[in-house]
Formats: sequence, structure tokens, C-alpha cells
Amino acid sequence: MNPYALIDLHCDTLIALSPGQSWKELKQRLIAGEPVSALLAGRPELDTLDLPDKQFSLSQIPRGVHWAQCCAIFVPDELRGQNAIDFYKFHRDSFRRQMAAHSGRAVQCRGGAEVERAWDEGKTACILTVESAAPLAGRLERVEELARDGVRMITLAWNGENEVASGNVTDHGLSDFGREAVREMERQGIIVDVSHLNDRGFADLLEVAEKPFAASHSNARSACGHLRNLTDGQIREMVDRKCLIGLNYSKGFLKDGGQDVVMEDLFRHVARFLELGAEQALALGSDFDGTDVPPCLDSMEKVAGLYGYFLQRGLSPGLADQIMWKNAVDFFHCN
Repeated sequence: MNPYALIDLHCDTLIALSPGQSWKELKQRLIAGEPVSALLAGRPELDTLDLPDKQFSLSQIPRGVHWAQCCAIFVPDELRGQNAIDFYKFHRDSFRRQMAAHSGRAVQCRGGAEVERAWDEGKTACILTVESAAPLAGRLERVEELARDGVRMITLAWNGENEVASGNVTDHGLSDFGREAVREMERQGIIVDVSHLNDRGFADLLEVAEKPFAASHSNARSACGHLRNLTDGQIREMVDRKCLIGLNYSKGFLKDGGQDVVMEDLFRHVARFLELGAEQALALGSDFDGTDVPPCLDSMEKVAGLYGYFLQRGLSPGLADQIMWKNAVDFFHCN
């Protein structure tokens, strides 16, 4: 295996809007009562995973780097019920179409063996995930439907609340349905993702989860106090349970205030995670095309350079490999 490989646990590139559209406009139309099916009708079929102006783009993968990308269908908090289902299905179909269109260089993967096979074939491994469990629409049978679609990981909530759980701007935990959904996700082989989940929801999850789970794009709260980040206790619990944690590149989650963020701010989180025993849990979770990323981390080329940066900061090649790709691929092998 080429030691220069990278797995990124989260980006929002898949749901990129058509030129001239904005999320603000779409939300206003939703609030006015317009169904998602009408909003999406006639929308052009964009190759969202290969746009030149995006932080993740198939054409921008640095030469010689094996890349695996978790591609999230981010479902805004405003979408519930059939609207959430329709939004999910539209972007699921877009993902399928793009995998077919780019089959010579990208392939959908579900497990670690498939990721490594894609790399051996010189292809990018693309893993379908969902951010916010709203597309379950409160129906347990939909967990199996998403599993059949190849969804490998579901972030239980975004910032607000859905039928399963509540995000970090609320104080509710898992719902009764959410507890059932977590059990069914584990049964169907879908990884539970706690990024965005509030502290009460995290505590509730610990009572329910029987398998290792992930925080696809979360940092250490003791290094930056944002509520989106994990507490030391949560990190220790995830380490004990053999979970996976992806470093988030968002300015606001790297440094208090989010101003003048530099690579050292990311490394403070790395150092804190390692102090808490996360050598085998730590991975990358950029949040590309979904957040405000600092200039030092705003391209695939710069992120690939983390390998060399970690070596410069004194990490061993083996530990740098673990963070860049090996912890994640091992996690996907086992879960």
C-alpha cells in the first residue's frame, strides 16, 4: 500500500447548488410552503463531484495520492417528512449517476476492502453518507432502504432537531424513535455519526450503542470551546469503544473566535487527541464545501500535505499514516 493515502470522512460537495441558486433562497421558498419536488424539478444534472471551484473535486486529487471521500447528502433542518425523503432521493440519484459517469476513475465503496481495491485499481473511493437522519422520516423501515442504497454512515442530527435526535443548538436528546433507529442502523450496517449531536444526545447514545460509532467531523472542545466539538470525556469514551473521529477544518471549530487560523491550530487538536489516547481513533473529516475553511487547508493539495507536516511536527510515519488513512480504513473493515 502506498503510504501516501488519505481518507476524508465528510464533505458537502455532492449537494452543490446550480449557479445562481442559494440556500437562503431555497429556505425562503420552503418556508413559504413550496414542496422540495417542485424546487428540484428541472434542476440541471451537475457533476457536483467534479466542479473546478469546489474544495473537493475528482480532477483536483493530487497525483500519487490514493483518496477516499465520504460524500454526504446534507439535509437542511427545514426539511422533514416527504420533503426530506425527496431531497435525499434526488441527491442519491445524482451520486449514482456521477459514479456511472466517472466509473473509470471513481467507484462507490462501502467497506475497507472495497476502498483498498479501488486504490489498487487507481480509482477514487467514494462513500455515500447522510448528514441528518431526517430522510428516515420517523419510519424504521427506511433504515433498511438507505442501507440498500449503500449509505454507510448517518449523522443523527444537524444543528436543529429531527425525528431521531437534536443538534448542538438545542438541548433535547435522542427520541424514543431515535433509540430504535440507532439499534436498527447498527443491525443494517450503517455507522452512527455523532457530529453535531448535543451533549445530552451523546449521553443517550452511550446507553444505546453496542457498536463503535464515529464523529465524522468534530474537534476537541478543550482546544476550542465550540459546542460542536467533543469534550475530553466524550473523546475518552470513544477511544474506549474503538470509535473514529475526523478532524474538522472549520475555522470556528479550530480556534476560539475563528480568526487568523493557521496549521498550528489544527495541530493543537491533534496533540490533544493524542494526549487522550486517540492514536487509533483519529482521522480526517474536512467538512469541505460545507464550512469556512482557513487558507492553509482550503485545497486537496494542501490537505495531502498534512502527511509531511505531521512528520515535521515529530509524529512517526506510522502515526501519520494512521491519521491520514489507516485508522479510517481499519474502522471500515471492522464495522
